[in-house]
Amino acid sequence: MSSIKTGRRVVVTGGGIVSVLGNSWEEAYKSLKNCKNFIKFMPDWGEKWPLLNTRLCAPVDFTIDSEKYPRRKIRGMGRVSQMALVATDKALELSGLLEDPVLSSGRTGIAYGSSNGSIDPLMDFYSMLVTFDTSKIGATTYIKAMPQTCAANLEVYYQLRGRIITTNTACTSGSQAIGYAYEAIKFGLQDVMIAGGAEEFCPIDTAAFDTLFSTSTKNDTPELTPSAYDKDRDGLVVGEGAATLILEEYEHAKARGAKIYAELVGFGTTTDGTHITSPNRDTIANALRLAVEDAGISTDQIGYINTHGTATVAGDICETGATYDVFNRAVPVSTTKNYTGHTLGACGALEAWLSINMMNLGWFHPNLNLKEVDPKCAPLDYITGTGREIKTDYVMSNNFAFGGVNTSLIFKRFNEN
Repeated sequence: MSSIKTGRRVVVTGGGIVSVLGNSWEEAYKSLKNCKNFIKFMPDWGEKWPLLNTRLCAPVDFTIDSEKYPRRKIRGMGRVSQMALVATDKALELSGLLEDPVLSSGRTGIAYGSSNGSIDPLMDFYSMLVTFDTSKIGATTYIKAMPQTCAANLEVYYQLRGRIITTNTACTSGSQAIGYAYEAIKFGLQDVMIAGGAEEFCPIDTAAFDTLFSTSTKNDTPELTPSAYDKDRDGLVVGEGAATLILEEYEHAKARGAKIYAELVGFGTTTDGTHITSPNRDTIANALRLAVEDAGISTDQIGYINTHGTATVAGDICETGATYDVFNRAVPVSTTKNYTGHTLGACGALEAWLSINMMNLGWFHPNLNLKEVDPKCAPLDYITGTGREIKTDYVMSNNFAFGGVNTSLIFKRFNEN
């Protein structure tokens, strides 16, 4: 394959999160160091949905500040867009661009995704078909429910006039958004991109995985699950949240004296072309190779990988095998989902921001609940205990989704050279 390492440098100048870990890196770091997850048992699910095997999820304690965000400005936003807004506001504030005229200059765009729009307005549409009553449908019902609700609402809220990219690719929504935003800046199409993903929790997401026997049923011990890569793991837990990164062309960031948190140097994405839900080891490996090639580095330079790590048998075995195929060594790895559950459309952006900050700190969180590695998983270096101090200039963050979508991002510790 020929090198595609061309174009402008792309740096990360801000990040924001809404998460069970907390709503800032500082809060998230404390949660990660505490080595406890945020999975909850839902006692009413058994009565509501007795055929549902799991009773577990990881909801965020989130209510939007009505004084800071008045209804007239967010009336078209459901819960998923509201979480995306709060995460984006935090990211823009951290970057110093919150009131900058570059936002409405046409040189700032947005790439943002979620698996779905908000569910409550969708229910209002569905009830119309059952009850023949349209009284619940209003002017903003579709806006809240549409798949592109996050990207569209954010571009209006911030009066963006650049390009808009919507990435509604399930578990890769956030990571694809970051990758496509990176390419937009790299090849001169934009100077700044708001990029990320969000997901609001709904039991239908859990049911979708439950019908595939992919959810954890450790209902009596929520603190012990998910347990990706463990021989006794039994599936995933669905969570929620939002995360936003601010990507910027290096010279643009330098000229305004912005603090730079990392450089985004590599992005790879592929599709499986084989099965809608079963992962493909070869095409996953190719996504990782494309990211490494784009970064113009060797795999030996990457000191840590934040893995997708859903705690499903097929997913864990396939992902670790693909990773070993590319790295051919015991590269240090851990998954954030053992703490947060699977945040679906948000996970790619959330895990990227956490990986950047862990790289800068020189500490990486462990694989929570990993007691004994499944011998069918590839021989990687699975971080356990209380985490690991690692000095590295490069980290990789990987995500994979239903539909056969694979993504890999590589971040570099920032330096002027």
